[in-house]
Amino acid sequence: MSGIKISVIVPIYKIENYLPQCIDSLLEQSFLDFELILVNDGSPDGCPKICDDYAKLDHRVKVVHKENGGLLSARKAGLKAASGEYIAYVDGDDWVDHYYLDILYKLAKTNSADLVSTGHFREFNGKIETIKPLYFGNFNAHDIKHSILPNAIYNGEFCKHGISTYVWNKLFRKDILSKVLFDVPNEIVMGEDAAITYSYLAMCKRLVKSDIPLYYYRQRHDSIVKSIENPKIEYYRLGLLMHFLKTKLSPVMDKETLDRQLTYYLYSQILVRSGGLITNAIEGQVFNPFLKVKKDSRVVVYSSGSFGQHILSTNENTSFFKIIKWIDIDYHDLKIGKNSVKPISSVNNDEFDFLIIATINPTAYGRIKSELQLMGIDEAKIAEIDTDETQIKTLIKAIGFDNDFKFQNT
Repeated sequence: MSGIKISVIVPIYKIENYLPQCIDSLLEQSFLDFELILVNDGSPDGCPKICDDYAKLDHRVKVVHKENGGLLSARKAGLKAASGEYIAYVDGDDWVDHYYLDILYKLAKTNSADLVSTGHFREFNGKIETIKPLYFGNFNAHDIKHSILPNAIYNGEFCKHGISTYVWNKLFRKDILSKVLFDVPNEIVMGEDAAITYSYLAMCKRLVKSDIPLYYYRQRHDSIVKSIENPKIEYYRLGLLMHFLKTKLSPVMDKETLDRQLTYYLYSQILVRSGGLITNAIEGQVFNPFLKVKKDSRVVVYSSGSFGQHILSTNENTSFFKIIKWIDIDYHDLKIGKNSVKPISSVNNDEFDFLIIATINPTAYGRIKSELQLMGIDEAKIAEIDTDETQIKTLIKAIGFDNDFKFQNT
C-alpha cells in the first residue's frame, strides 16, 4: 500500500460485541490515506474471524494474529506492522467520528506537530458526555519543557493531569513513537497509556492541543475490576510504572517537580485501587484518606465507577464504614454485597453522617458536589480527600516505595 499517511492500530481481545462498530467507524472515514491494523492478541472469542472477514472486504485492513501478551505487546506488534507517517491508537470497544483522521492529520501537518491531543466523548449506558481539555493551543519546545511537562502528570489540583494519559485521543509521529514504545516494558500492566504518553511527550518539540471531541470512549461497568488483587502485586505494578516515568522524565524535569508529580499520581492510583482504605500500611493500621470520616460513620458513596466499586468491595472486607447507600447519576443495575446503585434522589441528609464522592478528578468532584447541593445535600457532610503532601509521602514510604518509586516487597 502506498501513500499511507496514518496507520490506525486497534489492539483486540475479547470484544466481539463491540468490534464491528469500531471497525466500521474507521473504514467510513472521510480521510482516505490510511491503513487499519487489527491486532488480534490471542482473543478466544469471535474476534479473529471478524478481523479476517473485514480484511477480505477492504484492502486497507491488515490483520496481525499473535499469542496473547497484553495490551503493550499488541500495540508494539501493530507498530512493527505500520507503514504510516503517523500512528493513531483506537481501542476495539470504542468508535470514532467520521472526520476523526481528517482533523487529526490537519492539526498535525498545519502545526508541524510531534503530538496532537484532542477532546473526546464518554459514552455510558447510552448517555454521552463531552470531555474537553483544560486548555488548547500550539506549543513549542520551550513551552513543553517549561510549562507543559512540569504540569503534565499533576497540575496542582488533586489529581488533575495537564495532559491526559490516554493514547487513544492522540496522534503520534511514528519515528518518535518507535523510539519510545519499545522501551516500555511489557510488564507494565497498569498505566500503560501514561507510560507511553508522558515518555513520548518528553521527546516532543511541538505539541497541539485541540478541544474538538473526535473519539467515543465507551465506559463499560462490566470491564471494571471490582475488588483489589493482592495489594503487594498492585503496588509492585504501580512501582514499575512510576519508576519508568521517573527514569524517562528525569532528563527533562527537575527532581523536586517530578517527584511531586509522581507522588500525587501514585497516591491517586493507590486510593482508587485500594478503595481509599489502605490496610497493613502503617503498623497494621488503616489509612483513611477521607477527612473527618471515622470508623463506623454512616456513609453514602457517590459513584459506581472504579473508585466507588473499590470502596464498596474494600468495605465488605474491613467493615470500616457503615455504608447505608450507594448512589450515582449514571444509575445502572450493579450490586456489591448488600448494596446496589440507587439514583441520587434516593438519599436524605438525616440518613447519613458523610457522603464520599468517589472520584480523584477535581473538576468532576466540584460538579458532582454542586449537583448534590442542589438536591439538598448538606455541604458540610460531603467528605474531602486528604491531600497533605507530607502525609502522602509518609504513607507511600510506609507501604514500601523507595525514593525512586520502586516497590520493595519486603
